[in-house]
Amino acid sequence: MLARHRQSLILQAVRSDGSARVSDLTQQLGVSDMTIRRDLEVLARDGLVEKVHGGAVLPGTPSVHEPGFEAKLVLERPEKASIARAAASLVKPGTAIALSAGTTTFALAQCLLDVPGLTIVTNSLRVANLFSGTRGLDGGGVSVVLTGGVRTPSDALVGPVADLTIRSLHFDLLFLGCHGIDPEAGLTTPNLAESETNRTFIRLARRVVVLADHTKWGVVSLSSFARLDEVDVLITDDILPEDARDAAAERIGEIVYAESMSGKVVRQA
Repeated sequence: MLARHRQSLILQAVRSDGSARVSDLTQQLGVSDMTIRRDLEVLARDGLVEKVHGGAVLPGTPSVHEPGFEAKLVLERPEKASIARAAASLVKPGTAIALSAGTTTFALAQCLLDVPGLTIVTNSLRVANLFSGTRGLDGGGVSVVLTGGVRTPSDALVGPVADLTIRSLHFDLLFLGCHGIDPEAGLTTPNLAESETNRTFIRLARRVVVLADHTKWGVVSLSSFARLDEVDVLITDDILPEDARDAAAERIGEIVYAESMSGKVVRQA
């Protein structure tokens, strides 16, 4: 199938339903997800669609749409798992870390269940619930500090209460997710309150580690909360395109590429 014909079919699908997911398009057209993403790049450059996490929507679709946790949990599972394993290798027993809300940071939390002596500061209800049965500091297990705040569709706690709690704390590492990552817009989210809470996390962290699979690249949501040069380490997957790798390397000091199938990790200084 010629690229022009394939792009026409993709455009028809987006116009028919108002949106289209990469995973659905790959099955319908019998091509790889990278082929679909390149087609979406072409359509986006022509102003025919807008790229969003996991697919595309019609131009002008509100950038404030925030999918729920369960909807995001099923997307890019192998990539998120490999990113989480790579991130877990940075965590040493007995340290204080912060985990922002999100499905990739939740995958990281699952990798940390057996790490002794951790203190985890989080605004994620899912992460807090995951550790609810563990023993705290005296028992050598994990101690969790839940920020409190107003709950979002993605089960994040945000707002002034969350920000006040975070401002009273300090942590060695911050593991941060995002809705989109872009060379110019930086890290973005559709939720204004979550954006401010993420900024507060960043201000208090000694080291900022961003966890973002390849589908987040080039996606710009409503509110920016960090520039790329504020990120110390980006952990992504090996499917990230070459042009995106080059753009990220210009702004971020260290990039880790986790292979989604083998679990191998490649670090680029």
